[in-house]
Amino acid sequence: MVIENILSAFAKFTPKDILDIFLLFLLIYYLLLLIKGTKSYQMALGLMLIGFFALLSSLLKLTAFAYVLNNFFAYLVFAIIVLFQGEFRKILAEIGGKLKTKFIPADISRIRDEIVNAAVAMSLGKVGALIAVEREIKLKSYIDKHIRIDALVSKDMLLTIFSPNTPLHDGAVIISEGRIAAANCFFPYPPLLELTPAGGRHLAAIGISQETDCVAIVVSEQTGKISLAVKGELIRGLDREGLKNRLKFLKI
Repeated sequence: MVIENILSAFAKFTPKDILDIFLLFLLIYYLLLLIKGTKSYQMALGLMLIGFFALLSSLLKLTAFAYVLNNFFAYLVFAIIVLFQGEFRKILAEIGGKLKTKFIPADISRIRDEIVNAAVAMSLGKVGALIAVEREIKLKSYIDKHIRIDALVSKDMLLTIFSPNTPLHDGAVIISEGRIAAANCFFPYPPLLELTPAGGRHLAAIGISQETDCVAIVVSEQTGKISLAVKGELIRGLDREGLKNRLKFLKI
C-alpha cells in the first residue's frame, strides 16, 4: 500500500516538481557543506534523523511516537533560528559578497611576499603575531572598533606593529583592500565545544576564520611556529614556501 502511494506520487511529477526538489536539495547540501566540521553539523544531522523517524512513524502509523514528534516540530523553527543563527549570518554575508565585484590589489604578489617575509622574520625571533587578511566578507565592524592605520603593507611596518612591549603588540592586524587597515584588533574565540589546545592568538584566528572567509596568519610567541587558519581549520608548522604557496592558492 505504501509502495503504491509512492509510485502514484511519482507518476504525477511534472518538470516543475523536479526543479523544485532539485533546488531544495541544493539548498540543504550547501548548508551542510557550510557548517561541516562545526558543532552545528552534528545538530543538523540530529534534526535530519528526527525527521526520518517522523516519516517512519507516519508510514507505520505509530500514533504515540508521531504525536510526540509532531509536538516537537511545532517548536522546530524557533530551534533552527537559535541554533543556526551564526551559519545564517555567514550564508547571507557570502551571498552578499558574491553580488559585489571582488577587489584584487594590483600588487598582490608584493603584498603576499611582504606578509610572508614578516611572518618568517617574526618566527625566527619568536615574536607573537596575528594577521587577518580580508577576502570577500568585509571586516569593517572590527576595523571600526579598533585602531585605524591605513598604511602600505610592508615587512617593516608589520614588524614595527608587533614589536614586543609596544601598545599594538597583543592585538591583530587587519589587511583590507591591499592595505594595513587596523591594528590592536581582538577577535571572538570559537564556541566552547570546538576549542582545541592552543594559545589565545590561535583561538582568535580560528574564531575569525569561522565567522568570516578571511585568512589568518599566526606566529607563536612560545615556539615561533607559523600557522594559518581558514574556514575554521588551523594548519600548523608552515615554513616560508608552505605559507607562500597556501596564500597563493587562496588568491592572497
